[in-house]
Amino acid sequence: MNDVALEVIDNEFLRQFESTIKGEKVKVEYSQQERKVFLTKLIMSDALIEEGYHEEFIIAVFNIIEERNIRLVPTSPTIAKFMRKNKRKYKDLLPVGINI
Repeated sequence: MNDVALEVIDNEFLRQFESTIKGEKVKVEYSQQERKVFLTKLIMSDALIEEGYHEEFIIAVFNIIEERNIRLVPTSPTIAKFMRKNKRKYKDLLPVGINI
């Protein structure tokens, strides 16, 4: 992975967080209800995932959600797995009563 800060854009029209990594467009699709964001799908090539870029991208998305002071529900298996692996760090982003 690189040391360059990842620029993530919230495309509200398409309901997805977007970025470009190594020339490839990557996305996390979401739906929003009240003060919760449901992260439904991570779209990224296997090659980038194998290099660990999915974690860098997920962290950037989590940071945006945290800045907006809203909660997230990871329904994507990849994002849920990341959340379980980093539960201590990101548990405050989960809505009350939701366990991953």
